[in-house]
Amino acid sequence: MPDKPPPPPGPALSAKDVVKRFGSVDVLDHVSLSLERGDIVALVGESGAGKTTLLRLFNRMISADAGEVSVGGREVRTLNPVMLRRSIGYVQQEGGLIPHWTVGRNVALVPHLLKMASPNNLASMALQLVGLSPNKFANRRPSELSGGQRQRVALARALAAEPEIILLDEPFRALDAITRAELVESVHTLLREIGVTALLVTHDIRTALDIADRVAVLRRGRFEQIAPGAELRSAPASPYVRQLLERAGAMSSQ
Repeated sequence: MPDKPPPPPGPALSAKDVVKRFGSVDVLDHVSLSLERGDIVALVGESGAGKTTLLRLFNRMISADAGEVSVGGREVRTLNPVMLRRSIGYVQQEGGLIPHWTVGRNVALVPHLLKMASPNNLASMALQLVGLSPNKFANRRPSELSGGQRQRVALARALAAEPEIILLDEPFRALDAITRAELVESVHTLLREIGVTALLVTHDIRTALDIADRVAVLRRGRFEQIAPGAELRSAPASPYVRQLLERAGAMSSQ
């Protein structure tokens, strides 16, 4: 594989003083967050906290009302939204696979759209990365897979074009507890092995602590705390953060 050109300077993902309103409601109220290349950060909070809204600002599924949102050091408003979305891996809730396509065709979608060499080979490599044999799974339809397998295929599709950044929106939410635990462990290992920058949305603080380098806790459109998991557990910055940890049985014993 030819060497990629060096990335532009600046953080991989950056939101500075961002405001997003829906009607009269400030869903994001002057929030700032920065991910360096290779960072894995989890956005945690209750429903309506603004987690998915912030995630979608980075691939221009929506636009900020104020503030600056940058990807790879470039303001997203200056980028072609279609090309931006194709350059970033994206795992939706419940996968978002095209049901009448085979697994292999689903995974090869972005390499094909980007006119990359050998999209099917890239799809096969991505399936192998997520622990699915291409020989066994490439010709199946999504309906023939378990929930955990469908999410692995969705992850493979997000990785097939070898993006430097991947966004994951509640990828484990619809899974049973055993399948979720297995997939969380797999994703934790995979993200570190490939060195991708990842921003994960989850309502489950235990999942965030298991996967992320830092956990960013959102409440009513503002960050309560952004810190490594160990710091979050030992020194919660607000009663709300402490409550989240206590509910999950994740407070530090020290």
